[in-house]
Amino acid sequence: MPSPTIDGTQRGYVIPIGGAEEKLDNPEILAKFVELCGGKEAVITVIPTASQLDDTGSRYQKIFEEIGVKKTYSLPINERSDAQDPGYVKTLEKSTGIFVTGGNQLRLSTILGGTPIAKTIRQLNAQGVHYAGTSAGAAIVSQHMITGGSTGIVPTEGGVNLAPGMGLINTIVVDQHFNERNRLARLLSAVSYNPFLIGIGLDEDTAAFIDHDNVFTVVGSGAITVLDTSDIEYSSMAEARTGDALTLLNVKMHILASGARYDISNRKAYVS
Repeated sequence: MPSPTIDGTQRGYVIPIGGAEEKLDNPEILAKFVELCGGKEAVITVIPTASQLDDTGSRYQKIFEEIGVKKTYSLPINERSDAQDPGYVKTLEKSTGIFVTGGNQLRLSTILGGTPIAKTIRQLNAQGVHYAGTSAGAAIVSQHMITGGSTGIVPTEGGVNLAPGMGLINTIVVDQHFNERNRLARLLSAVSYNPFLIGIGLDEDTAAFIDHDNVFTVVGSGAITVLDTSDIEYSSMAEARTGDALTLLNVKMHILASGARYDISNRKAYVS
């Protein structure tokens, strides 16, 4: 479950990004994130744990500084022991915005899971600090995190691999690079396990800006695919053998481009 909010405060935005967000010519998503975090007075902390490239953290620091942020930090958390460091926790607590980079989401879950850094991220978001994550950093916002699966459009039994995520939002499951990597099948497989979940498929350079009311607005050049199985009439998942194609009746799907909105709590899409 997400960390509880404190009386009188609103949860910060949760912003999963589908990866490959524009960084130079028109960094619309990153600029909007910075604006929410305080503009020039924002304090952005980058967590590049998912990436194994040495310069990922410093590269995003430079990007945010070029947008106008005066104070940025990057936490080089590469081992679980790093995520226990009280100094890193203190740095994180200075943030008005937290940005988690792309890479391997299993590095995020296995290195950060259950550590003081992960707990602090959850607590800060509950206290109003905004969280944005791209690619792997987007996948981990879910309580149930997609780590792999089949491509294509037909869901199958065993067609998706799941692991525990950070649980900033527990009613959705997120997939990224969605259209570019043909991931409809694995997102359908994920939501077929339990109609409680709403599937959110994020195209590249596209983000869901999820506010404290659990309503998100689409920002970016692509689209977000929403899968709602709350009214599903039949699923063959329980009887299917490994690799079998699934029968799913009455699955609702929305395709939402920039400016469209979706109310997660009430499962309603609309144009603002």
